[in-house]
Amino acid sequence: MKYKVLVINPGSTSTKIAVFEDEKEILTETIRHNHEVLSKFDTIADQYEFRTGIIEEALKNNGIEASSLSAVIGRGGLLNPIPGGVWNVNKKMLADLKAGVMGEHASNLGGIIAFNLAEKEGIPSYIADPVVVDELDDLARISGHPHVKRLSIFHALNQKASARKAAAELGKEYEQCNFIVAHMGGGISVGAHRKGAVTDVNNALNGDGPFSPERSGGLPAGQLTEICFSGRYSKKEVLKMLKGNGGLKAYLGTADGSEVENRIKEGDETALLIYKAMGYQVAKEIGALAAALKGRIDGIVLTGGLAYSRFLTDFIKDHISFLGRIFEYPGENEMEALRDGALRVLRGMETPGNY
Repeated sequence: MKYKVLVINPGSTSTKIAVFEDEKEILTETIRHNHEVLSKFDTIADQYEFRTGIIEEALKNNGIEASSLSAVIGRGGLLNPIPGGVWNVNKKMLADLKAGVMGEHASNLGGIIAFNLAEKEGIPSYIADPVVVDELDDLARISGHPHVKRLSIFHALNQKASARKAAAELGKEYEQCNFIVAHMGGGISVGAHRKGAVTDVNNALNGDGPFSPERSGGLPAGQLTEICFSGRYSKKEVLKMLKGNGGLKAYLGTADGSEVENRIKEGDETALLIYKAMGYQVAKEIGALAAALKGRIDGIVLTGGLAYSRFLTDFIKDHISFLGRIFEYPGENEMEALRDGALRVLRGMETPGNY
């Protein structure tokens, strides 16, 4: 039996959609939204009817009947922490997505729109592996002070999809393997995947792990405290240092890895030092998680947009190749990952969770 799946991935000013018949892509489109139109909505969640209508129009214009769909799956949003996997969109999840229980983000619209479209056709709606996936070991939650708890916020969707791909290359199931997965994009997250669960990972959002193109990563606490109480910066400015104006952007004035590499080719020694330092920190994080997994590793996976950089991946591999086999899957692969999640459920290979 063939299954037709609609995948929805909302961004701040665009909505990516794709329709797959089993693994075959039959439609992909990025719908751009006018900023002035979006600004009329009080909250991001209020945009769901507007974006739903545009998606329905796009399907109609491409000759795809909503009634032909088997399921709709959306990018998971900021929910309360949940284990990884595919989840049914139910009323409690809808309420939390609309309320923004863990914050407002465009990805919150994924589940809302998926439910809205699917309900009309009497078909299931899902989300899969949102950034709030939490499978940490108890040991990994301890920070060093009881006022600060380590949080699991990372690129769960692509990390898990990439780990599944590596397991397939080994002829195994994801749940049979141990991997270390480094997602390298605007933020960088490095996770220890032990038998299907991400038991340790840095909080890639705002202050843990390697620095990235726009995030500062884990900074020395004492020096950061001095900055916070220096009177020179507001709380908002310090938070922006950590996320948005940190990392490559802080050191080099750009978050564009390609631009940094061009500077390196032109002989910019500072760009070379900082770019290598970012790779060095990724390699160190991988090494730390190798210890967390007691050296029992089936492979190390490098993924995300920066994994397209041969310069960066070669530098990292030079530091970690002694740990085992390295898999490279450049890009974020979000649409395919969501598709695969829906297909696993439709084919009876996975039972969706209920939030």
